[in-house]
Amino acid sequence: MRDRKLLKILGNKDVIALAFGAMIGWGWVVTAGLWVTEAGSLGAILAFLIGGLLVVLVGLTYAELASALPLAGGELVYSFKAMGRTVSFIATWAVILGYVSVIAFEAVALPTVFEYLIPNYSQGYLYTLAGWDVTMTWAGIGIIGSIIVAWVNYRGIKLTSSITVILTGLILAAGVLLITGGTASGSVETMEPFFAAGSAGIMSVIIMTPFMFVGFDVIPQAAEEINVPQKRIGQLLIVSVLLAVLWYVAIIFGVSRMLSPAELNESNLVTADAMAKAFGDSRLMGNFLVLGGIGGILTSWLGFYVGGSRAIYAMARAGMLPKSLGELHPKYNTPHKAILLIAVLSTAAPLLGRPALQWFVNAGGLGLVVAWLMVAISFIILRKKEPEMKRPFKLSGGTVIGWIAVVMSIGIGILYLPGMSSALVWPYEWAIIGIWAILGFVLYKVSMKKYGTAYADKRMKEEIDRIA
Repeated sequence: MRDRKLLKILGNKDVIALAFGAMIGWGWVVTAGLWVTEAGSLGAILAFLIGGLLVVLVGLTYAELASALPLAGGELVYSFKAMGRTVSFIATWAVILGYVSVIAFEAVALPTVFEYLIPNYSQGYLYTLAGWDVTMTWAGIGIIGSIIVAWVNYRGIKLTSSITVILTGLILAAGVLLITGGTASGSVETMEPFFAAGSAGIMSVIIMTPFMFVGFDVIPQAAEEINVPQKRIGQLLIVSVLLAVLWYVAIIFGVSRMLSPAELNESNLVTADAMAKAFGDSRLMGNFLVLGGIGGILTSWLGFYVGGSRAIYAMARAGMLPKSLGELHPKYNTPHKAILLIAVLSTAAPLLGRPALQWFVNAGGLGLVVAWLMVAISFIILRKKEPEMKRPFKLSGGTVIGWIAVVMSIGIGILYLPGMSSALVWPYEWAIIGIWAILGFVLYKVSMKKYGTAYADKRMKEEIDRIA
């Protein structure tokens, strides 16, 4: 079983679609109104530019490391080589929290779409959670969608990639129509207030941006399945990040030009309503935007199954998680047990209701910032520790970009902490963080007791030496 390898079949188009589709997801459809109302139109744009700058800088460090160490697991490999086993586990477990949060987010987001397409479809009251009535049909749509997406990933990377490329085209078509329609039909007056709630409003949006931009790091996770020159891996990663920054800024601009603050507050799906208004209150165009949003849900869902399952696979291969999670399917060459584990964790998410959307955004965002911080530190350490390491995509300026990424990661990470105006919400968001940390601690201790620390270190070094 150890000799079975992941299939190396992803080309340029597949990689860009996988990363861009993962980054875009559904957030631009369901939470764009929240960004504008929290920070104002220009405040929201500024928040995404600040968050985007962090992601570009962190992405540059990823790009160098991914091209130098193209192994499944990404963060696991970089942080192990720089700082050892324990730190590598923490970094990778943190990023998996981000990935699983996105997957769970999409499982909750899917039934939200149907509220726009099929009004009053939510029937069969179950219970109320955080002020939201959870129904059988609402939760059922999310659960069924989760099972289907898990099945697609189970069947192989080629099927996943082909579907992602097609759906990315649908997202782009819907988004471009919204942006052009909003630019032509909207007005600057509608964008007022340009800034809402001052710096507190901007900070409340900044803490959402890591979650919205996560996806570029799916590329390093799938590095063993990418069939392009090593230098190109880094280039494709940066291109995907820049495209996502441009996308989010343009969407905020288009929506804020079309809908006033009052309309934003009244709307359940602001991008769809903005699209409809941009084309003469056309319900058809609003529905088309929603179809693009469904495409975003699916591309993000598919992409993070790839990223999350490959990260779990790499950890299990190293003996840091139960080895069975590192097994590849004999026919599809997918880490099928890792995929099933994620499916079990995320399929229950719709039972938490719509309020869980923001819980997953914020809790997952903190996990991502922790992982990005570890990667930036690894970049700095490896520049000092391994100056002769082959780096097909090498950044100029020494470690400057790495240090800026470290400072920005710490700065944004502080925004999640108690006492800040944008702190995580107790008990829901901190409960997600706490449960995930306890689960990781238990799995790590059990695996280390069963396989031994020497085994984990040996396996990691063997994998790194294999591509040296």
